[in-house]
Amino acid sequence: MKKLGLGLMLASTLAIGYPVVAEDAPPGAVGNVDYLGTVDDTNGVVAINFLEYKGGGRPLDVMMVSGTFGLKSYGVSNPSTPVLLDEIGEAEFRLPTDPVTNTGRAFWENEDMDVDQARKLVMMARDPRAYGGSASNPSSVAGVYIVDAADPTNLDLKTFEELPVGHTSSCVNDCDFLWTGGPASNTEQAALWPGGRPIFATDLRDLDNITTSPVAIDTERYDGVTAYAHDVQVDESGIAWVSGLGGVRGYHTTGKHWDPVQGKRRTATATDPVPFAGGGIDEGATPSAFIHNSDRPAGSNSIPGVAKYGFKPGELILATEEAFGSRTCDGVGVFAIASLKGSYDGEGWNSTPEDPFRLETISTWSPADEEGTNVDARFCSAHYFERQKEVVAYSWYAQGTRFLDVSDPRNPIQIAYYRPDDAVSFAPYFFEDVVYVADNARGVDIIRLDDGARKAQSQRKPVTAPGFSKAAKQNLAALSGKYTGDGTTSYICIIPT
Repeated sequence: MKKLGLGLMLASTLAIGYPVVAEDAPPGAVGNVDYLGTVDDTNGVVAINFLEYKGGGRPLDVMMVSGTFGLKSYGVSNPSTPVLLDEIGEAEFRLPTDPVTNTGRAFWENEDMDVDQARKLVMMARDPRAYGGSASNPSSVAGVYIVDAADPTNLDLKTFEELPVGHTSSCVNDCDFLWTGGPASNTEQAALWPGGRPIFATDLRDLDNITTSPVAIDTERYDGVTAYAHDVQVDESGIAWVSGLGGVRGYHTTGKHWDPVQGKRRTATATDPVPFAGGGIDEGATPSAFIHNSDRPAGSNSIPGVAKYGFKPGELILATEEAFGSRTCDGVGVFAIASLKGSYDGEGWNSTPEDPFRLETISTWSPADEEGTNVDARFCSAHYFERQKEVVAYSWYAQGTRFLDVSDPRNPIQIAYYRPDDAVSFAPYFFEDVVYVADNARGVDIIRLDDGARKAQSQRKPVTAPGFSKAAKQNLAALSGKYTGDGTTSYICIIPT
């Protein structure tokens, strides 16, 4: 009866609520995309995720939006007109030891927000740079907040777990555990983790008794050196892929498997996983060696038809290199596709500077390949992407959101682009027939691919965005003063000033 009551309450709320969308199209470069609106008061957005609620009527979908403002929930029964349900302001995430700050990054960063669909929980990673802190300062607090969203019209901040890490936090084993990692090491951690913070596993099975294993995971990831483990994506097979400095490596977290590193068959757990495959990506393709996030197409989530191009199911890994060493988006900060072939015997765990192992690069793509665009270096890098079959939606900071067709993994092509003049695109999300773009400067943009994108895809005919206009360059110059890099990570995951 409780679920039925919740469903009826939500249906009533969504029916009488007011849409919170501005509909004036932004100036900029738009190709094969329809602009539907921007969600009001979401400037500072960093990440989005979705929860589905089942009650007395049809399922109700809720969009969770996190950013410098905290956390907001929206009804999205009509995806083009979200309705605000509730919010937890950033002041409520502030710990008693946090200073009151007027920086643009009060709450920070929760860059890849995860949710527990079964228990209706939202996990909010706290970066040590929150509330005026820094990655290098040992007194800057990191960890993860757990928000109870059982009633999305009444969000409840349940608890905070302090951790030695806290840039991203991702569910493994159906959210029984969280894997939290990053960012760069503070001055006390640097001797143990010279290249950055690894992964720690937190047990969420009993929310009244949350515990974190003291044993770090995914250590020695960069040719034997423990380095920045940035983010985790779990594929359809249940393999947890950890991206960071030194590449991307996958782990079994349940079941019995052959451990190629220990040379024996053993049981994998979330606190003691078994290596599966992966490794560094060739520096000729990704010179910085920093892999930000990844996607392994597998099972029903595979890229259709890749077998005809010579690739086995589950062989490919799609990955972002985040790097800011080019003013033309050329050479670094690219989208890469690599093959996992030859990495199933622990090669990525046994790699050394003297005998490095690297995955074979299949292809790369960046806006420079199409446009040769000249922009400020800190705004020119690939960031988060999301794939729907053979279409990849990709955030590229000031280069906006790009849509790529990867049906031929050796030759990704651009089929659409959305680049407002004031874009700082962090992450795109497919939802029903729309795409929500988490743009840190603009807020949540709502867009939809049009018939032109589908035609370009079917004909395998790439489209090209124009160069930056004078107005776009002026906007970019103004935005440049509102973001900065951290001294320990350069501009990786740029932060508001």
